[in-house]
Amino acid sequence: MTNKKRKVRKLNKKIIGKMISIVMIVIAIFIFVAVGKQVRNMYTLTKQAKLVEEELIKLQDENAALYTTKNKLEDPNYVTTFARGEYMFSKGDEKVFYLPSNNNDEASQ
Repeated sequence: MTNKKRKVRKLNKKIIGKMISIVMIVIAIFIFVAVGKQVRNMYTLTKQAKLVEEELIKLQDENAALYTTKNKLEDPNYVTTFARGEYMFSKGDEKVFYLPSNNNDEASQ
């Protein structure tokens, strides 16, 4: 009987060893999948961070340009010059004349 018990114990140890190996392999697979997801997530977030940083720089530049324009518009001399140049406003009894432009685009059409 002792021989049979030894064989049964050896068989049980082999089965238990194989089961433990299978469980460890399954756990390792789950760990690798989780790490893969985290790496993919980190890559995606890094790309998004770069896009957001580029947009931030663009918006900061636009903000600086708007701030400069705001400061210029607070100067009455600039406003007068701008209005006269862009919108053909005149002072008092001045007359505005529209002169034809010398653009080649108009001549070719």
